[in-house]
Amino acid sequence: MSKTMKLTVYIGIMLLLAASASFSQKIETKDGIRLIHNEKEGKWGKEPKIALEYIKNIGDLESDDENVLFYMPSDIAVDEEGNVYVLDSGNHRIQKFDPQGNFLASFGRRGQGPGEFQYPQSIDIDENGLMYVSDSGNQKLQILKPDGALEKEIKKTDEAPGIIRVRSDQMIMGQGASVYSFRMGGMQEEQELPKMMKILDRDAEVQKEFGDQKDYKDFLVNRIGNRYHFAVDKESHVYVSFDYQNRIEKYSPDGKLLWRADRKLNYDVSTPKAKGNVTRSGGNVSIRMPQMNSVSRGIAVDQKGRVWVVTNKRQIKEEEQVQTSVMVTQTGGERSRNYSVSGNTDVEETDMYQLEVYDPEGILLGSIQIDRFADDIHIVKDRIYILDQMRGMQYYVYKIIETN
Repeated sequence: MSKTMKLTVYIGIMLLLAASASFSQKIETKDGIRLIHNEKEGKWGKEPKIALEYIKNIGDLESDDENVLFYMPSDIAVDEEGNVYVLDSGNHRIQKFDPQGNFLASFGRRGQGPGEFQYPQSIDIDENGLMYVSDSGNQKLQILKPDGALEKEIKKTDEAPGIIRVRSDQMIMGQGASVYSFRMGGMQEEQELPKMMKILDRDAEVQKEFGDQKDYKDFLVNRIGNRYHFAVDKESHVYVSFDYQNRIEKYSPDGKLLWRADRKLNYDVSTPKAKGNVTRSGGNVSIRMPQMNSVSRGIAVDQKGRVWVVTNKRQIKEEEQVQTSVMVTQTGGERSRNYSVSGNTDVEETDMYQLEVYDPEGILLGSIQIDRFADDIHIVKDRIYILDQMRGMQYYVYKIIETN
């Protein structure tokens, strides 16, 4: 072998070793569960194999058109024809747009009757075009026809329905947006933490519960620390990312935990920064929630089974903060809620978030920087919808571009 060939082989080996050193993760099995511990830099290294192309916004706070003036939108769905449905929660309505973003129709208003909402949380659309709306304020699930007329109503008397996703002949329900119950008698320590997720039939009867919460040994920390977002793929696998834990999980359609992944973070999430407390005075209850470092704000799955997680690169700055306040009133047997947003809502750009992309087995592939506040993420085909719920109060729409 010539010196030139030896040198070429040597350089090739060194480059391979360097590449291997820059990408690594520890994979282990514990109690039958596959655990993946990812490093900061994923398999792609510094060159992502995916790019995002900005398409449009859905919603505009500067517009004179009240149909695109959202208030605290909470969810989005897309039907078979590509029409987009925005659940405009703060305005208690559903806004329908065509694939180009032109307004088509509005369904719902504030109230307690059929087709009326009280701060609805989630929307999904089944194969027949029926809209499934989780109407948490009225403690019921409403199923609407494509023209907005009521098809079916399912009252939930024991608890408000959570986030609903419809797949095949079943529904997957996760926790709702509220971090605590507004039933004052319910403000107490649970004897046993409930399961996170529920599999329901189309009549909303529970078939199975799955997913374990972390017990922080504190009532309020449990409520905050176990908040999560979830997504369901076409095969009904469930993916969960925790808002305040370094924890991403994938479950089988019958609720079996397949893997759990974590990654290196720039901040500590092992313990709360400050615990909260509940103060009672007469008939009033004052709640100071715990302070915890935020990890993620949403999860979605694309057509190739890749898992996208909105992840904090850093914690929020004081000048970026906004707050949501809730006022609960009760007249007779009826209880109502009103939400308001305060803080620096004029700041709409930030370097706080990135989109982490994982392969179907939980291996970190890489990350993509985004420059907007992100409160959730939704993927349909090659489109990504990123929600800015409390500042721009709109969805940013991007196209996934494969660059490799």
